[in-house]
Amino acid sequence: MRTRTVTVFGSSKPKEGDPLYRSAHEVGLALGKVGFAICNGGYGGTMEASARGAKEAGGRVIGVTCNVFSREPNPYNDQIIETKDVFSRLEKLVDLGDAYIVLPGGTGTLVELAMVWELRAKRLIDERPVILYGDYWEQVIETTAIERPESRKNIRIVHSIEQLLGDLNSD
Repeated sequence: MRTRTVTVFGSSKPKEGDPLYRSAHEVGLALGKVGFAICNGGYGGTMEASARGAKEAGGRVIGVTCNVFSREPNPYNDQIIETKDVFSRLEKLVDLGDAYIVLPGGTGTLVELAMVWELRAKRLIDERPVILYGDYWEQVIETTAIERPESRKNIRIVHSIEQLLGDLNSD
């Protein structure tokens, strides 16, 4: 039986010591402790923080990088999958995830959230948890769900590590 993989999306901006970096580290640590592998974009910010947490807990980390970015992957990746462009990167991040956790982020994270949400809503991927950690995306979700209220059921918003793990383990 293969290890379940959780794809973690979030900002590349936070640095060590920032609250968002600490939060992403806690997410990675919790996932690693209960045996999940994590997958993320492989670079800095919340990607580094969640990877670091997972590694500290003995978990496996897959970084999906993109050769259009001129930066080095973070040192916590066990495996690097390099893609040719951002579209291939997003496709690989979605394909590898048995579940998705979305942390606060910018437009790149918004695209990632929109992609998994739309794929779930149109049943183009099987039922996989899409979990938003914290209230950051709440207004986006509520506004977007006005057009298709039933799509709201595909998204879960949690406020604690316990809720996050509970939602991941309920599927």
